[in-house]
Amino acid sequence: MTTSASPTAHQLWIRYRALLAALLALLVFGALFAAQRSGEYHNALDPRSADPQGSRAVAQLLAEQGITTRVVTTAGEAASATGPDTTLLVAVPGLLTSHQLSALRSATAHSGGRTLLLSPGAAQVQVLTPGVRAVAAGFAQVLSANCDFPAARRAGDALTGGVQYTTSVPGADSCYPYAGRPTLLRLPSPGGGDTVVLGTTDLLRNDHLDEQGNASLALQLLGTHPKLVWYLPSLSDAAATSGNRSFLDLIPAGWIWAFYQLLIAAALAALWRARRLGPVIAERLPVAVRAAEATEGRARLYRRANARARAAEALRTATRERLAPLIGVPPSQAHVPGPLATTVAARLGDPAVDPHALLDGPPPPDDKALLSLADDLDTLERSLLSAERLRNP
Repeated sequence: MTTSASPTAHQLWIRYRALLAALLALLVFGALFAAQRSGEYHNALDPRSADPQGSRAVAQLLAEQGITTRVVTTAGEAASATGPDTTLLVAVPGLLTSHQLSALRSATAHSGGRTLLLSPGAAQVQVLTPGVRAVAAGFAQVLSANCDFPAARRAGDALTGGVQYTTSVPGADSCYPYAGRPTLLRLPSPGGGDTVVLGTTDLLRNDHLDEQGNASLALQLLGTHPKLVWYLPSLSDAAATSGNRSFLDLIPAGWIWAFYQLLIAAALAALWRARRLGPVIAERLPVAVRAAEATEGRARLYRRANARARAAEALRTATRERLAPLIGVPPSQAHVPGPLATTVAARLGDPAVDPHALLDGPPPPDDKALLSLADDLDTLERSLLSAERLRNP
């Protein structure tokens, strides 16, 4: 039932219009940003795409050398296409489930061909390249080869960098080091082939292929065998749903960190707002409450909490506030133990009445003593009032 204390629609609008405006601006900005960049990465690393993030340029250069490029989107197709005359490129290993990684490992371990992994993380190298660890991640940058791997030596400086690795595999080539750790590894395979781990994907993009030795390195890594199988993981792959990945595993790490930052920001905002008391707001009561009812309600609360000391102090405080102006005691001295009670005793002149015990005494031990104190305070006030009237007729 709506009462007079309920906020009106106008009050709600005044209260929340700033928040609504901020939310609306955020939604509009998000929609415009998404619309602007909706097609920016839809063909990233696709050898059929001419977008800046695509890889059509390197595919055309490979075709001029007689190398065929076949695009597959499932782990089963990629595993079945491996062979001694084939290079398998895994474009985004981070999207693969543990089931897909195991299937690829089984197919490539003794295939005799080459497997190229683009920027795999710690979980992917643990399955696909035992003996390799991803120890750090950075930005792609131009680095020097600094190794004996022929392809890297001929290419020279190239846009590598990215994820940094360490390995304990004997006979491995460690190239393009950053901070003392390689960002390109070539690992020999038991079946006669090899596996190349590259810490960045920027090398194969259309907008970077003509820089430094990028084209030379890309062609040598991908053109070793006459067939190139380009594996672009897809959500249509049935194997992608057969793993045990949880919902959190499917969320990119950047979004998780952004969520943590939002939680910290919300906590700081709550602390900041909690420190602001703001102005006092007078609320309209829905109904008028009589003073007697308010007093009785407060008394019931004291009784329910057994707060006899608090109730006694409330009675004494009210009595002192009424007696002080009657006998000329300053308000600042009304609640100081001693002065008021001494003046009351002098004005009454009755040795049977002890104002000190009534006005400044200890709290009553039980309800009976509390009622007696209330009666005695009332009697003291009436006696003093009568004495003052006789003194000043």
